[in-house]
Amino acid sequence: MVKLKKSNYLVVINGIKTKNEFTLFRNRCNNIPTYSLYSQELNLLTSLKTILTIDHLVKDFRKLRAVNQVSFEIEKGNVYGILGPNGSGKSTTLGIILGVVNKTAGSYTWFGGSVDTQKALKKVGAIIERPNFYPYMTAYDNLKLVCKIKKVPYSKIDEKLELVGLLERKDSKFRTFSLGMKQRLAIASALLNDPEILILDEPTNGLDPQGIRQIRDLIRQIASKGTTILLASHLLDEVEKVCTHVVVLKRGTMLYCGTVSGMTSNEGFFELDSDDNEKLKTILMAHPSVKNIQQDNEKLIVYLKAPLEAKDLNKLAFDNYITLTHLVKRKHSLEEQFLQLTELQ
Repeated sequence: MVKLKKSNYLVVINGIKTKNEFTLFRNRCNNIPTYSLYSQELNLLTSLKTILTIDHLVKDFRKLRAVNQVSFEIEKGNVYGILGPNGSGKSTTLGIILGVVNKTAGSYTWFGGSVDTQKALKKVGAIIERPNFYPYMTAYDNLKLVCKIKKVPYSKIDEKLELVGLLERKDSKFRTFSLGMKQRLAIASALLNDPEILILDEPTNGLDPQGIRQIRDLIRQIASKGTTILLASHLLDEVEKVCTHVVVLKRGTMLYCGTVSGMTSNEGFFELDSDDNEKLKTILMAHPSVKNIQQDNEKLIVYLKAPLEAKDLNKLAFDNYITLTHLVKRKHSLEEQFLQLTELQ
């Protein structure tokens, strides 16, 4: 349901998604004289499903091409990870869309191009570098300065400090904070204006395992409240645990864009052991679903090129008088898929 308020009129629009639906509904509401004034506002609201569109983005630093024809879209409500080794163009891409790095070619638009970049960035929260606050000031006073800059009420401060787990430390000076606490305070700062999208560059960099887990849990919590998140990382494990979508970069070139589950979905492989592995290996090599077989100590690692269920493999062995003593089906992790993908390029 969308509520649009203008002057003394309140119009409630339920389930309208297209311009034609809007026109039909407006024709049934001719008794509302200001209704036709809302078409631009409605188009703006209904275009918000796409937060960001990047189209053939290029950035050159003299002879070095840091970003090479990168294109992807950020849809509302998802958690995106830009994944790649150091020097792959992750931070440069984020810098361009935030207006701190000039692009060489290509384009990007916020919120379907319905608003200009400066207005759009008011709906964006971002942490690109290490948290940078006044060390001699308290957490609360540091956030008061941010509120003045962003023109948001001070009442937001306690709300965001509670969200990141720092409300009890609001009166502590910034210099007394651990690195993980400083990072969480920076996230609280980025959330003060209730942004549509939160952008984080290497949010767990330099943190200990406990700090990494706290940031991971916080990202999940923020995402669960409907905030879209875009983060850059070289840590595959973290991307796999918190992201719904992933963009893989290598030397500025995009190798994959899609869901994390889509990248990790594959036919997988079996770990097998039996009372006669040589005979089992011969039988399986003749099976049309088997790609190849490797020996790992006493076990056979059977890689697939087509679907094969564990029960069917077990029956095949049984029908050939082979008793399986170990049968486990696994899928490749994001790390394994990433390494395979980047090694091919």
